Amino acid sequence: MQHVLLVLAVTIGLAALPSCLGIPPHVIFIVADDLGWNDVGWHNPAMLTPNLDKYAAQGVILNSSYVQPVCTPSRNCFMTGLFPYHTGLQKVGYKTHIVGKWHLGFCNWKYTPMFRGFDTFFGYYNGAEDYYTHIRDNGFDFRFNDTVYHGGDNVYSAVPKRFEDLYSHIQTKDRRIYCGMVSALDEAFGNVTQALEDSGIADNMLLIFTTDNGGPTYSGANNLPLRGAKTTTWEGGTKGAAFVYSKNLFKRTAYTSTELIHAVDWFPTILEAAGAEPESGIDGVSQLATITSGSISKRTEFVYNIDDVTNMSAIRYGDYKLIKGGAGVFNGWYPLPKLHASHLYNVSAEDKVWKKLPEYMLFNIKGMTEELV
Repeated sequence: MQHVLLVLAVTIGLAALPSCLGIPPHVIFIVADDLGWNDVGWHNPAMLTPNLDKYAAQGVILNSSYVQPVCTPSRNCFMTGLFPYHTGLQKVGYKTHIVGKWHLGFCNWKYTPMFRGFDTFFGYYNGAEDYYTHIRDNGFDFRFNDTVYHGGDNVYSAVPKRFEDLYSHIQTKDRRIYCGMVSALDEAFGNVTQALEDSGIADNMLLIFTTDNGGPTYSGANNLPLRGAKTTTWEGGTKGAAFVYSKNLFKRTAYTSTELIHAVDWFPTILEAAGAEPESGIDGVSQLATITSGSISKRTEFVYNIDDVTNMSAIRYGDYKLIKGGAGVFNGWYPLPKLHASHLYNVSAEDKVWKKLPEYMLFNIKGMTEELV
């Protein structure tokens, strides 16, 4: 029996899944929550992420992998292969497990993990809870399968102080804590991958690592050289740090790919790796050939977002990006804080409001820039 472990964690997360060449592979799908573009070692050497860097360097770094501007829509894409505005299960013989942040709804039992195709669940339904008390908005939120779990009460679920101390030279508290959380993620990633190596699962494994949205620069993350932040349709909100790794599935490794991939593509990619086919009519396309052999992406366009309520919509075709309405609240390029800074990123009050930009804006975003054309 092949196994699927999906970890969607709060500040940064981990997960696992199944291959299509010969015996279907175990697939490890790791989702880092709110991870900035500039917050991983392969983009920024000042970040201490040796375990992630090792697997990224030996696999394929994905430098044109896109996600949604915020958490839940990206999770919808991962789980369904559908853009959020379009939002069934398939049985292909896998055991499925999820650990960490769910954030896909819990208004009644049918929207919770155990009723959405997972065999086991350990984590919480909502987002942004207190890591010590597991409380948000006066409600306790931590579960084992479908039962409330108190075994982790008053135990920090992500970041002991020793990780923050790795960045003691950073005086800006939010940035120092955030960097510590990234290094805590890296250690957890190292623990998981070491267990996979020790068990032999890594010998036939497809590992996918991605963020769920760009970094929230207003609370410690950094997306340089990309513009914008989480919640925006700028590249800083939607272009995700990502890589893939496998010992035996890839014909080409140790390089950086700029082939276009979107969050909706992971669902059909994983299904093809597992020897199954997605139902017709989904938005995603399998990128298995792209990630295993370096072939040209099947995707030339995608939808960043369609939101008629806030008038925040954007689409991509080739190197061109069209934004209709506003792009979000954070519209600038946010530098790393100065080591002696007492405040964060110098985000002005003016930038925290919805700027009156042209109704339609066309950009050429070839490379890393957003150049208005």
